[in-house]
Amino acid sequence: MADWVNVTKQTALADGEHVVVDVDGIDVAVFKIDGAFYAIEDVCSHDGAPIADGMVDGDQIICPRHGARFCIKTGAVKSPPAYENIACFPIRIENGQVQVKDDRWD
Repeated sequence: MADWVNVTKQTALADGEHVVVDVDGIDVAVFKIDGAFYAIEDVCSHDGAPIADGMVDGDQIICPRHGARFCIKTGAVKSPPAYENIACFPIRIENGQVQVKDDRWD
């Protein structure tokens, strides 16, 4: 069973900001959009490059290498050259702390 990993204080990120955290050896990007937190794996499914530093457009992240788009809320691919979704992870707020976990193997 995966453990929850502390990411940041709930008040530390402004809307549109993100932070990358290691969760059981996987880089996870946690974004704050319209007051809510979302977590996706920090990897483009097209070429395996990090994606968190790409441009955010609404609730989508644009890969800085080749322009593939993904939904930050669901990890769903929105445009080529990527054709596979990226993993998204559960988020919770516990005592003012944003937490995430990789529950894919639970």
